[in-house]
Amino acid sequence: MQRHRWRLYIGLLFAVGGMAQQATPPRALTWQETQERFRANNPTLLAGRVTIDESRADEVTAYLRPNPDVTLGWDQLTPFSTNPYRPLWQSYLFGNLSYLHERGHKRELRLASARQATEITVSAQSDLERNLMFNLRDAFNRVLLAKAVVLVARENLRYYDKVLSVNAERYKAGDIARVDFQRLDLQRIQFESDLATAEVDLRTAKIDLLTLLRDRTPVEEFDISGPFEFEEPVITLAELREDALNSRPDLKEARQSLEKSRTDHQLAIANGSVDPIFGVDMSHQPPPLNTYIGVSVSFPLRIFDRNQGEKLHTLLDINRNSKLSDAAELSALHDVDSAYATLESTLDLLRPYKAKYLKEAGDIRSTVSFSYQHGAASLLDFLDAQKSYRDTQLTYLNLIGAYFSAANQLNFAVGREVIP
Repeated sequence: MQRHRWRLYIGLLFAVGGMAQQATPPRALTWQETQERFRANNPTLLAGRVTIDESRADEVTAYLRPNPDVTLGWDQLTPFSTNPYRPLWQSYLFGNLSYLHERGHKRELRLASARQATEITVSAQSDLERNLMFNLRDAFNRVLLAKAVVLVARENLRYYDKVLSVNAERYKAGDIARVDFQRLDLQRIQFESDLATAEVDLRTAKIDLLTLLRDRTPVEEFDISGPFEFEEPVITLAELREDALNSRPDLKEARQSLEKSRTDHQLAIANGSVDPIFGVDMSHQPPPLNTYIGVSVSFPLRIFDRNQGEKLHTLLDINRNSKLSDAAELSALHDVDSAYATLESTLDLLRPYKAKYLKEAGDIRSTVSFSYQHGAASLLDFLDAQKSYRDTQLTYLNLIGAYFSAANQLNFAVGREVIP
């Protein structure tokens, strides 16, 4: 009997624990946590990191020294001589050791070129992350916008239900006509439709964000948190342009490519120089010659320069990368100017909404609702005030979403997050 009670107690404990776990809402991810999860899970970023490791491995190969050559031999065997019983009496052993000496700092230039290639790969990886983070931030902002729209839709529905409840009492008391109350009740469908549409948009935005994160968390258990309000930027256009020239990874990649092309041109010139081969040979011969040691040096005669094409190719590559670097700089400045203009245009629309229009729409709704409930306003005026308030709120939220999108575009243009 006691054992049965213990089993019952343990079962109740597990049941209560499970209910508490189910009742606990999921913890919402912040923008910083979303970035960390994205960097840890995104396969494209992970593959790019492997590319950097491969480029560093090429540095090891570029700095390798040439291996020496060893030759060993046994010569002057006479198995077919007049004295076949002594085939080895005139044979001797010999060996040769040779080494290619690279002139013109070829090895150092190969290493410099390989290291610059790694720097270019790192910059390309940073630019890839910049592009992917732009998409991630856009998806994150769309979830914030959808959440704000859902909250406003629920608030409007609750407010309208209160108004509808008051007018239901008025209808029972004979203060308003039945057709007016039915028109009020029919208007509730619009608020329900707004809420249903907002919830579908929120679910879709969460699915898009989960896809980018490679997260298999159910949509119902996934949430994010973050401020959804605009702030006046405190940075000027001149500062943004200067910041872009220093921060844009694609611009840095173009400049690094220009430096690498110059190094490759130096390497092409060095490869055209003659590399001597130093050798040491030794032989042990039968008397009276005995053993000898000799040294040698050999080098090709540079009658024809077989590296002229590579020299010209790398020289032309310097000119090409110089023009690409200029084009990348112009593109970066154009992106900053365009994104900043879009941001300022959005702010020009947002400022009066926050300072004036939202409050006016709320005051009009409250005043007309009060007047209608006391018979001083028509039903058409009441419905029009409700619609104007709902439209003003949704426009304001969409403008904030446009501000977030413009800020994201500006961060993308600069190359780092200048507006949180």
